[in-house]
Amino acid sequence: MKLYSISIHHKGATKANLLKSAYDLSSFSFFQRSSVQEFMTFTSALIVERTSQGSRASVKEQEYLCHVYVRNDNLSAVVIADTEYPQRVCFTLLDKVLEEFSRQVNSIDWPSGNPDTINYKALDIHLSKYQNPREADAMTKVQAELDETKIILHNTMESLLERGEKLDDLVAKSEHLGNQSKAFYKTARKQNSCCEIM
Repeated sequence: MKLYSISIHHKGATKANLLKSAYDLSSFSFFQRSSVQEFMTFTSALIVERTSQGSRASVKEQEYLCHVYVRNDNLSAVVIADTEYPQRVCFTLLDKVLEEFSRQVNSIDWPSGNPDTINYKALDIHLSKYQNPREADAMTKVQAELDETKIILHNTMESLLERGEKLDDLVAKSEHLGNQSKAFYKTARKQNSCCEIM
């Protein structure tokens, strides 16, 4: 699971304006990184331009998923991740980033801003924090713990069933022993009854 980029845009009437972006391109070769970054920037802007106000969408591009959220105030964000990354976590990240950005950056600056003029430094932090969705998102962490518990429970049940066959043998033997014990008790009682002194 990998997040490659997160970018914040302002959706204009005809064009999306990039306000801030962060990239993790460490999985690409050094010589490919600038081209990949340009492609991701272009794709993010295109997706924002084609997504209607107040909506969320996920667009598949080759082995990547682009998740977009365009708010009613035209502030938008795009996350590019691999196909294994949980969609719900991406949209949680988009909500968080847009809410935080709108509190820190004045809306007057959105239409004309650019990455050099916008003062918002948290994108790199969010990008690195959300690389592991289990640590970043409480619901995903709980789900992972439940899955692990379920695996342990299944393993325990399987070992119990294997052991259950042996337990059945013991139970059968104990029932047999029980009958012999009862017979021994009766015989011992009869034997001892003749020796009782009154």
